[in-house]
Amino acid sequence: MRKIFILTLFAAFFISTAFKTTDAVKFNAADLRISWEVMDNNYQNKNEALTALVITNNGKNVLPAGGWKFYFNSGRGFTENAVSGNAKINQVNGDLYSITPTGSFKDLKPGESARIEYVNDDPVVNITDAPEGIYMVWDEQPEKGYSIGSFDIKPYKPSYAGLVTPEIVYDRNKTVTDIPADQLPKILPTPVSYTETGGTFIIDGKTPVAADGAFAREAAYLANGFSKVLGRPLAILASTSGAGITLKKVEGIAPEGYELKVNVKGVVINASTAAGAFYGIQSLTNLVSPAAWAKAEKSIKIPCVDVKDAPRFAHRAVMLDVARNFQTQKQVIKLIETMSLYKLNVLHLHLTDDEGWRIEIPSLPELTSVGSKRGHTLDSKNHLPASHGSGPDVNNPYGSGFYTKAEYIEILKYATDRRIIVIPEIETPGHARASIKAMDARYDRLITEGKKDEAAKYLLRDLDDKSEYRSVQYWNDNVINVSLPSTYTFVERVVDDLIAIYKEAGAPLPGIHFGGDEVPPHVWEKSPAYLTLKASHPEIQNTGDLWYYFYGRVNQILKAKGIHLAGWEEMALRKTKIDGNDTYVPNPDFTGEHLQADVWNNVLGGGQEDLAYKLANGGYKVVLTCVTNLYFDMANYKSFDEPGYYWGAFLGIDKFYSFIPYDYFKNADVDKNGTPINQNIFLGKQRLTDYGKANIIGLQGALWAETVKGPERMDYMIFPRLFGLAERAWAADPTWATEKDPIKAKQEYELAWSTFLNVLGKRELPRLSYYNGGYNYRVPKPGISLQDGKYSSNIEFPGLTIRYTTNGKDPDANSKIYTGPVDYKGGEIKFRAFDPKGRGGNVATGGEAAEGKKQGSTL
Repeated sequence: MRKIFILTLFAAFFISTAFKTTDAVKFNAADLRISWEVMDNNYQNKNEALTALVITNNGKNVLPAGGWKFYFNSGRGFTENAVSGNAKINQVNGDLYSITPTGSFKDLKPGESARIEYVNDDPVVNITDAPEGIYMVWDEQPEKGYSIGSFDIKPYKPSYAGLVTPEIVYDRNKTVTDIPADQLPKILPTPVSYTETGGTFIIDGKTPVAADGAFAREAAYLANGFSKVLGRPLAILASTSGAGITLKKVEGIAPEGYELKVNVKGVVINASTAAGAFYGIQSLTNLVSPAAWAKAEKSIKIPCVDVKDAPRFAHRAVMLDVARNFQTQKQVIKLIETMSLYKLNVLHLHLTDDEGWRIEIPSLPELTSVGSKRGHTLDSKNHLPASHGSGPDVNNPYGSGFYTKAEYIEILKYATDRRIIVIPEIETPGHARASIKAMDARYDRLITEGKKDEAAKYLLRDLDDKSEYRSVQYWNDNVINVSLPSTYTFVERVVDDLIAIYKEAGAPLPGIHFGGDEVPPHVWEKSPAYLTLKASHPEIQNTGDLWYYFYGRVNQILKAKGIHLAGWEEMALRKTKIDGNDTYVPNPDFTGEHLQADVWNNVLGGGQEDLAYKLANGGYKVVLTCVTNLYFDMANYKSFDEPGYYWGAFLGIDKFYSFIPYDYFKNADVDKNGTPINQNIFLGKQRLTDYGKANIIGLQGALWAETVKGPERMDYMIFPRLFGLAERAWAADPTWATEKDPIKAKQEYELAWSTFLNVLGKRELPRLSYYNGGYNYRVPKPGISLQDGKYSSNIEFPGLTIRYTTNGKDPDANSKIYTGPVDYKGGEIKFRAFDPKGRGGNVATGGEAAEGKKQGSTL
């Protein structure tokens, strides 16, 4: 009888639970529409933002008042209790937050809306500050996430200091002189010597290519390249014996240098190396009219020129983060193609981070079976949690993904053919959550199989470590324990697999980047493995000393295999004190090891403005990756509709172009908020010595991908700013950079700046619209100004088309073309720029211009 009673109770409980689950889950999360809006950007005068999520039930069933949570991602902090009193916001880990309804939240009937109002720790600046990736989880099904129907951001017109309005853009653009296209230089980046000699040489399907034996690969590349504009490749002959294109090996020319001579009888490219010949070919390609890329022509005219050229820096790089958000092999190859056209020669691939591991390592399959996937999870045992808006589905194309060995080999081969070295970055010891969780999964699998020793072989965390910390990105479990012997077994295993992949691809692997940035305080402090290591290594006095121990061992692993170690600047620093305050100096232990330090931190006003120069003066090989001038992921300027981060700076293309590598203090004008800087911040800072200059090996533009989802946004953030990077990395310092008279320097800069923008607007951007299938580069918002009842408009890149409407609708590719001031008769007038394919940029409205004019004196 007792058994029957217990079974009855169990059945009743089970049925009750099943009904509860069914009642909740029958509501379809896809019926929810959520919008986000800014209500007060200086809430209670506390420099905080009051924002709201507006939840609308578009379905036919009631959303119950409880029994569910929303999850979302954000790089910002929030108050826990919603101001509206109907929800609580809690941080889960990293950028993942949950929203739980309280007793004040009411059932949401069909057609009804509810508001959750909450406070952000900081004011809202642009659309990147909005939450993203919102999804729903039912309490009765905590392992399953459901995507909502839609999420949108309500447009907001802020009035904060430094706001860049269309009126301000108009004033900036007024300084740009419109230069006729036939007066513009036709090779970018700027050669050492460039002369147009008059006349043209015609290339058609009958034009032959001939090359010295050393340049056979380059000849094939050239012949096939012209098939994109002529419809068929050029023939390769033993010699041209007439009008044609000849590649000659000539000793005495700089390793990557070339001479390009075009006359009415033909083309000759002289070089001492294959790399030099390749760059001569790219300059010849630059001479092809941009219009030729739109459709195949029977023949093309090449202007006659005499060019002598060589690069300023040997290391001309782009850092692409594919860990935070993934980019396909196709998109990486598209980037490589454009990098090679503009003579950039290093692709630094950020392959691993907290949010993803993106390359197949055959020996450690969990790195991709677990570490490459993101979706809803609260334990990270099978995949990583949603980050950067990737949502609950592990099939999200940007949250999940990796390159198979075969795909990565194809990337390497493509890059090698275009004289680009691909440097892999494996983030350690911080930013390593993906690898840690993957090796946890491997450990769990092998423990279950009874293989304890094998399970621990590649473990990256001390299972008994009780240390508590939070990284800059808010993770509490993302740092590899460098006290563990298994950590170095892991490093060596990954390195060996990478070496094998590069060898199979026939690609060079001169170095591997091992990260090294942003390890938070208090890691390893309560780790038994650390205490054991400390007891046997008297040189380790505290956890700070583990830094030098770790990179010393990693360096020895790489040196034994003939590979050099690269890392972010922290790798090259030693922590010490000045007057009792923590500071960092170049670590003397590593200066003889020829380590490469990529230096990003020169935030103006942050105190480390001279860090790159300190390291170069101290003997480190330095790649300038300065956040003030070379970060592609920073927003172009301070405006709500400009995407991107802004914690380091606002970076228009002018910041890339105006960068002076050997004296970047000289052109520093505004801080990260767009406010004019006080030059006193440079007092006492180290200047670059002549010895230090020899250690600046190159420049690197960096695209961190937290805000980059998909190829369109990637193109938007990189182009056209990549042209500024290429110019500064290849070309010698222009006269405005070395001129000591500030008035003359400004005049020379404005002339050079106008020429550069005209080249982009009339040659390179039209080319980029069609080249290699076309790129979705940023089309800038026009400047507009209301004067005497008329609206005038201008554009940053002369040559792009501006269109406008007066009926309140956004201009499209069929709207009226702006040719001069437009009479304003009231209502809403809008202006928009378009590329040659009819793709439009952000819209400038008359109201924005009037507001900008009104505020202009106070910004």
